Amino acid sequence: MPRKSFVPGAALLVTAALAAGLTGCSSGSTTGTGSSDGKGGDTTAASQSAQPGRYQTLPEACGLPSRSTLRDMLPGDGQPLPPVDAQKIYAGRADVTYDTDRRVGCQWTRETTEGTRHLTLDIQRVVSYNAAVSDDDRAQEIYLGKEQAAKIPSDGSGSPSASASPKDQPKGKPTDQSKPTAGATGQGDGKDADAGGKKTDGDATKTPPSASPSETPSDPATGPGSPLAPRVLDGLGDAAFLNDQLITTDSGVHRDITVAFRTSNVIVTLTYDQWSTDKTQLPESQELQDKARSLAGELADSLSE
Repeated sequence: MPRKSFVPGAALLVTAALAAGLTGCSSGSTTGTGSSDGKGGDTTAASQSAQPGRYQTLPEACGLPSRSTLRDMLPGDGQPLPPVDAQKIYAGRADVTYDTDRRVGCQWTRETTEGTRHLTLDIQRVVSYNAAVSDDDRAQEIYLGKEQAAKIPSDGSGSPSASASPKDQPKGKPTDQSKPTAGATGQGDGKDADAGGKKTDGDATKTPPSASPSETPSDPATGPGSPLAPRVLDGLGDAAFLNDQLITTDSGVHRDITVAFRTSNVIVTLTYDQWSTDKTQLPESQELQDKARSLAGELADSLSE
């Protein structure tokens, strides 16, 4: 029987087709693997977010200071105080806010023949809406904004420090613009991130207007080098400072003490001031500072429970 002739071209064509098929399978497999790896990497990156803060709610501000503390900070003039008046004074007046899980506050006032004392408390819970920034870090930025606005020296000298270095400056505005939550008709658009102003609404008692620098006399008691000078505080929360201002204006003589501290993602600011009816009698710095610092420690302990 005659043999069939062998055609080399046909064999080569079959071989090339098989090789192309194998190459296509290999290429498809490699592409699929690469795509899978890429998605896996994206999932890992997306799952990495900053840690939330310790605090998810806030306490009722007017109930935080003990009654004994309020009596000490709002003393009388020796005259007996009727029970009804005592209840009104020590109960305080809560600030009006839009979200009590984000911001709360309270105010107390007592008038006597010797003058008037005011105590205000502001508690702010900070939430970061940037996945790369934790609640604590955002709260620290806001706290630093308050400290820098008060020109608190960082070296303990009692003299305002030079402008902060870039790494110490808060990124962007010292206000959280993500959501309007707890509120004020005061400063800041993101009510959870007011870096220094008041935050209450409605007819809440307003803090007495502060004087311009020319109306603020030099105060030897709190001058540079004095232990009573404005300063950073140790042992109070994660960061804290105390500011002391003596104001003498036509409207009256008063000393304003501010203590602010941060614990995790909560910033507490208390202001304690004394107005004197006798302009020759300056309110004592030591007494007011000690009482404000003591209350701040009491608040820090309450928040940590």
